Amino acid sequence: MRSSYRAEDVTLLLKDITGLVAPQPTQERERLIQAGRHYSEMLPIEYVPTPEYMKVYREALETYARPTALAVGRLADKIMENRGQDVVLVSLARAGIPIGILVKHYIQFKYHQDVPHYAISIIRGRGIDDNAMQYLLGRHRPQQLLFLDGWIGKGAIWNELQKDIAAYEGVSPDIAVVADPANVTQLCGTHEDILIPSSCLNCTVSGLVSRTFLREDIIGPGDFHGAVYYGELAASDLSYEFIDAIERCFEVDSAPDAQGDRAADGYGIDEVRALAAAYNVDDINLIKPGIGETTRVLLRRVPWKVLIDGRYRNHPELGHIVRLAQEKHVPVEYCPLKHYKCCGIIKKLADT
Repeated sequence: MRSSYRAEDVTLLLKDITGLVAPQPTQERERLIQAGRHYSEMLPIEYVPTPEYMKVYREALETYARPTALAVGRLADKIMENRGQDVVLVSLARAGIPIGILVKHYIQFKYHQDVPHYAISIIRGRGIDDNAMQYLLGRHRPQQLLFLDGWIGKGAIWNELQKDIAAYEGVSPDIAVVADPANVTQLCGTHEDILIPSSCLNCTVSGLVSRTFLREDIIGPGDFHGAVYYGELAASDLSYEFIDAIERCFEVDSAPDAQGDRAADGYGIDEVRALAAAYNVDDINLIKPGIGETTRVLLRRVPWKVLIDGRYRNHPELGHIVRLAQEKHVPVEYCPLKHYKCCGIIKKLADT
């Protein structure tokens, strides 16, 4: 699979389906998803950021590069402590890829070890890519594989891993993430809902690669899950600008995370269920908690509203969320949240 990443940084176990799938407008995709079509059978039209939004993104990158770098360092330290230098990093495409590269680079920076790094697809409701898993198990011991993602929202992909990985003897269902506000894994850089700047953009911060795709007319029995390479967006590619900005803030000894090491009581999924009841949402898949997930809702779904914890009103960490909500005329409500700083709720479309 092509990408704008250097070959030594990641091997993408994906089928290149560039030109085979026409992206669909957000409103059309949303109607189809809510009518029962699986999201992985379609690709969205990538959001083209406005100059105003890019200004907010660059401010976010400047402000939150160091907190992200510290969290990456803490995560890498935990990985080395738990797994050792023969670990094989397996990022979950697409949000996990830049994080996996940063963890790989931090391990090189601090431990002077070059660990292998792959990216594979896992799709909620469809599972992990078995062909990619067989490829990995043909080259590495099961105990070496460690899955990485950017963050955990309410834990849907974590649940998918727990279910799927049972089929691969010796492979751990553990997942390593930079931020885990849902409180489901100890392999995290922080339990705080922090802004990871890569969550603000789509393919232009992820190697010009689309989200992953799975439909039987294009993905055959022997194929990896698919993705599109957006080579036409090369002039707007910020993938290494992001990685370099975080790496400039790497420190050999990552500072203790006084706030993020103390997870909120309970689990994020319980707060999501309470929000569903409070806002009369009968499908919790329409509720996307956390900074990263809220950003995704605004970038590629049809949002109903955004909830922001009242303690973070006018907070610069959420500046890009407020900016996107304004651009898309999405109402913002301020309310108390425990595990998360914000939450996006997808609009239930009445005409499906």
